Amino acid sequence: MTDPVALSDGALQDSLQRAAWEYFPLNTHPRTGLVADTSRAHSPCSIAVAGFAFATYPLAVERGWIDRADAVQRVLAALRFLRDSDQSGSATASGFKGFYYHFLDMDTGARVWRSELSMIDTALLVAGALTARMYFAAQSAEETELRALADHLYQRIDWRWAQDGQATIRMGWKPESGFLHYDWEGYSEAILMYVLAMGSPTHAIPGDCYAAWTVTYQWENLYGHDYLYAGPLFVHQFSHAWIDFRGIRDRFMREKRSDYFENSRRATCIQREYAKRNPHEFRGYDENGWGLSACEGPSGVELGAAPAAQPALGYAARGVPYGPDDGTLSVPSVLASLPFAPRIVLAAVRNLLARYPEAVSAGRLSTGVNPTLQAGDGRAWVSPGHYGLDQGIVAMMLENHRSGQIWRLMRACPPVRRGLRRAGFRGGWLQRRATEEDR
Repeated sequence: MTDPVALSDGALQDSLQRAAWEYFPLNTHPRTGLVADTSRAHSPCSIAVAGFAFATYPLAVERGWIDRADAVQRVLAALRFLRDSDQSGSATASGFKGFYYHFLDMDTGARVWRSELSMIDTALLVAGALTARMYFAAQSAEETELRALADHLYQRIDWRWAQDGQATIRMGWKPESGFLHYDWEGYSEAILMYVLAMGSPTHAIPGDCYAAWTVTYQWENLYGHDYLYAGPLFVHQFSHAWIDFRGIRDRFMREKRSDYFENSRRATCIQREYAKRNPHEFRGYDENGWGLSACEGPSGVELGAAPAAQPALGYAARGVPYGPDDGTLSVPSVLASLPFAPRIVLAAVRNLLARYPEAVSAGRLSTGVNPTLQAGDGRAWVSPGHYGLDQGIVAMMLENHRSGQIWRLMRACPPVRRGLRRAGFRGGWLQRRATEEDR
């Protein structure tokens, strides 16, 4: 990639977005259509990454990076395989009750790593399928089949079963032990999951399940900002990749006179302020050196200045201001905040790429860079390879910033509109569309 410092803002965004999207065709199984969690050899499929892949094919078609017919065939291959996959819930199946295990064998679709049946990752998977469904609207046989398959996968998910008789949705299930013994508590990326669960035409959960989740929220004042707390940046991004939260509010946000988009803007500013204060004295932290999120970092060492040195965390969800924090920054998470705070995000991205050019390989951003841990040549520690979740959120959020394409597609998606209304969202584009539909 050309030196990013020399590129205009538009050229920089185009270069990083295209490289991020190209992760998907490069790491997709040619027969099953499943998409690898990482670019490393023998990586299994992550069903969430597959969802990001589905959602990015429309933007790639619009930008001329792939032929429309080719994109349709790639999505169809995966949807057909998922439709026909083993849903018996056995230890070697692909899923159960319409949900999928978090990680699947790329070739067979069988569960790997004794992973859990993941409700949130299934939600990300089907959100991607619905995005493709909304875009590929032609009356050809192939696009008609694509839409039918996306509907089938979504409608067979038994969201009510996933409550396990509780007020909220369980986080996961394993064939060996049943439901995991914890639920979703506190604000998280699960807002998308709840919207899809309430919008289901077949197994919808009641609206009071959403209310039961929001009562666990934690509203705080940090560095002069009142906001709904969540430490890692990805929490403030994943649902926003699909849902345009600008100006629409649920009951919680109406009471706070805010909305989730504004909340993510404040979260971005809080990240920047935390790095300026740099409580653990990590190298590289300042107003243009920030970005704590879920990513891979080093392990097996301690980092930072004594007596506040922190153990390296490996792969973990880092967050501010309460941690964990081991000096590892996620450049993809900074770039994915672009819609919320363009000025400070572009300044940080340019600074991080200028300081740590090693964080870019094959034009794509590595998941984690730790300036405090340096190699003998003075270069910062960088996670090897690439993670599909990083590439997906970068591609989608850049597109929402640049054209709003995905937001437009999902504003027109009936299950999303229905789920938002059942959750109590009102105002903005949702109210305008409701008025239009009533005419």
